[in-house]
Amino acid sequence: MNQTMKRFALLLIGISCFSAQLPVRAEVTDDEVKNILQDRIDRAKRGVGIVVGLVDEKGARVITYGKPGQDSKQALDGNTVFEIGSVTKVFTATLLADMVERGEVSLNDPISKYLPKTVRTPTRDGKEITLFDLATQTSGLPRLPTNFERKDPQNPYADYSVDQMYAFLSGYSLTRGIGEKYEYSNLGVGLLGHILTLRAGTDYETLVRKRISEPLRMPDTKIKLTPEMLGRLATGHNQALKPVPNWDLPTLAGAGALRSTVNDMLKFVAANLGLTKSPLLVAMQKAQQSQRETGQPDLSIGLNWHILKKFDSEIIWHNGGTGGYHSFIGFDKKNRKGVVVLSNSANDIDDIGRHLLVSQYPIAKFEPPKEHKAIQLDPKVFDAYAGEYQLVPGLTVVFTREGDKFFMQPTGQGKAEIFPESETDFFLTVADVQVTFVKDDNGQVNAAILHQAGRNLTAKKIK
Repeated sequence: MNQTMKRFALLLIGISCFSAQLPVRAEVTDDEVKNILQDRIDRAKRGVGIVVGLVDEKGARVITYGKPGQDSKQALDGNTVFEIGSVTKVFTATLLADMVERGEVSLNDPISKYLPKTVRTPTRDGKEITLFDLATQTSGLPRLPTNFERKDPQNPYADYSVDQMYAFLSGYSLTRGIGEKYEYSNLGVGLLGHILTLRAGTDYETLVRKRISEPLRMPDTKIKLTPEMLGRLATGHNQALKPVPNWDLPTLAGAGALRSTVNDMLKFVAANLGLTKSPLLVAMQKAQQSQRETGQPDLSIGLNWHILKKFDSEIIWHNGGTGGYHSFIGFDKKNRKGVVVLSNSANDIDDIGRHLLVSQYPIAKFEPPKEHKAIQLDPKVFDAYAGEYQLVPGLTVVFTREGDKFFMQPTGQGKAEIFPESETDFFLTVADVQVTFVKDDNGQVNAAILHQAGRNLTAKKIK
């Protein structure tokens, strides 16, 4: 889920610093997987615990490394519970495709058909948003609603209500044509999940349980955890590996509310591959079909599933992230194999999932984070840096001073304090991200350079 401060990697497009391409091999061994995880956790310091699941026609296997918490004495296994964040979106897509198969909805149904008549749904050029537009991230709705105000930055979705969502929809004017452009929207898929629950007459968790979890025998895929499952829940950690609270998404549940285990997710992947018999196979296969281009190289989208075509291969995948977790699931239909990677830190692990599916995708090579020490600066120094800086069109970072503290806030994300280590260099403590402010020949601040994982991106000051 690409939100809040969970992944400042979003600030740097394509941040990963890749190693040299590795030769193709038939099958990765458990020891090779464990070495990858050990390097990521022990050397690069970008994880606390990671569980990997692999499935193919020979069966499933689980490889783990690390711990469910910094001070935990428990061992990780395939039954360890994680937040899966935006991987929830492909459950929403599966529900949609299944409801289409049952004749309960049509992909071309306008969203207004299912929402209360009091909600004025956005239109443009006489066209209405459909369920298909929501499921292909082309509705024209923004990443998050503008009335999304976080009372608790560490649990940002918890207090966003259905009434607030309806109020936003009723007052929003689309800025481009429906279906015109791919734009990843948590609001859009959260709204889709909400609409499906209205049509089914139940809540999102119950709908997932009845239509997916029970048929596939996935007892540990839930939103509300039982006491026994809470005992198996890995502690979430931010990018700096500090423990953080769990997230709750009552209104936008379909965008990222589920928790699960590698063992359960392997069953879901196996069903998508047709490795196990399932009443959902037809719906799953329809959800996997490429529907629209994303505007990104080699990448298209089905019903919430992303399809990556490269190296003479096709990976169908989705990832997810919350404040303290990151997830990846994907599969290669041609070779009938799938991968699940669940981590209890917010650091990206997608490269591991891609590599385990198609070895030409390289493993990211991260250097251990450097130690940063804050210094005291006159807060008036911050005033020269305050303002809005553009990374790319539609994505900016706003820097603000509040008393003697200085904050940064990317578009659609939460606000985080940054700390000075020199008069022009600052760092975050919630993520391995640094900022350097640049002055022109007249001494006026005109840019900020964002640093992460060995990559730099310049943002020009526009306000």
